[in-house]
Amino acid sequence: MAVRKAEAVWEGNLQEGHGTFKVGSGAFEGAYTFKTRFEEEPGTNPEELIGAAHAGCFSMFLSAVLSKAGYKVERIHTTAQVHLEEGPTITKIHLNTEAKVPGVDEKTFQEQVEASKKGCPVSKALAGVEITVNAKLVS
Repeated sequence: MAVRKAEAVWEGNLQEGHGTFKVGSGAFEGAYTFKTRFEEEPGTNPEELIGAAHAGCFSMFLSAVLSKAGYKVERIHTTAQVHLEEGPTITKIHLNTEAKVPGVDEKTFQEQVEASKKGCPVSKALAGVEITVNAKLVS
């Protein structure tokens, strides 16, 4: 299996410093500061990147388990809300998913959602965090 790489640089003290993230493939690079992480200033932060990774991983994993069960997946759209609380600590990640999967019944779909919540590699890496999912089928 592949080994993925990323890097970050931080310069200065916590509140006045600044940093950059970069993924190994070069597909993304972004700046971050104390204010983009702990306040509401526009920009990115580690929690957004974790949310994007989790939403992407969950969507792919759900597609895989539904396909393996014999369903043709047309589209899965997942958003993630990463809750950063005092500490600071990531305490919860809530995923919202909408999936277009013709022929799957609600019970089977929800079972596959639950399996994906537990089975996707990012969920496993974040096992110490409460993970919830709201999933619905769309036509």
